[in-house]
Amino acid sequence: MPKFAANLTMLFTELPFLDRFEAAMRAGFKGVEFLFPYAHEIDPLVSRLRRFGLTQVLHNLPAGDWDKGERGVACLPDRVDEFRAGVDEAIRYATALHCRQVNCLVGVAPPDADPRLLTATLVDNLRYAAGRLGEHGIRLLVEPLNTFDAPGYVLTGTLHARRLIERVGSDNVAIQYDAYHMQIMEGDLARTVRNNLDRIGHVQVADNPGRHEPGTGEINFDFFFAELDRAGYAGWVGCEYKPAAATQDGLGWLDRYRAPARAFA
Repeated sequence: MPKFAANLTMLFTELPFLDRFEAAMRAGFKGVEFLFPYAHEIDPLVSRLRRFGLTQVLHNLPAGDWDKGERGVACLPDRVDEFRAGVDEAIRYATALHCRQVNCLVGVAPPDADPRLLTATLVDNLRYAAGRLGEHGIRLLVEPLNTFDAPGYVLTGTLHARRLIERVGSDNVAIQYDAYHMQIMEGDLARTVRNNLDRIGHVQVADNPGRHEPGTGEINFDFFFAELDRAGYAGWVGCEYKPAAATQDGLGWLDRYRAPARAFA
């Protein structure tokens, strides 16, 4: 049975961010993830993880100006110093939160950019990040995205990610496989996971179209989750979806998977 983590950037948004940890626990989640922790002080995050018995499964490296459409800076030759400073900041948070995986959004190609230079910059930055994170026992992930939601994003498929990792040449890099993004770009989810399980470090889910909860779209998640079990995937599954209504109203799909809620003082 998969281990599900609530993505607190997208779930329980009816509540202030720091209140979402308790909501996740009461909904039966044992792990949490979110896009970025950097707007928050470390101590309140740590205290909530401890109080509610939650594992911090994942967060991202700093990814530039999100509100302006930036989706990472790892491929940008003029922002190498920013990227590497972001690695240090991610290590500071991940170490305190006991988070063993950090995801890298690689970035959007600027107009008229030289693809070879972008790739060379990306490979060098990922080598640097993999080494620095590895010193602290943290694994680096890279995530392909779909080009409808993220036009110009430079990493768009599982095979592309696999070849990138091979070029980086580090054992400390794996794929963050998001079923929503890859359903749009590739389809054939079960076979892709099975064929690339040796390189997949984390799985995320949302249905398509709409990026809502499982069961609202075209993906057969009962089959997909069973295939993860058959393939031997032992990692977490991040619920990175946009609830179609209130978060709690859309959690029925999870009933046959989630553990009973726990009582905390």
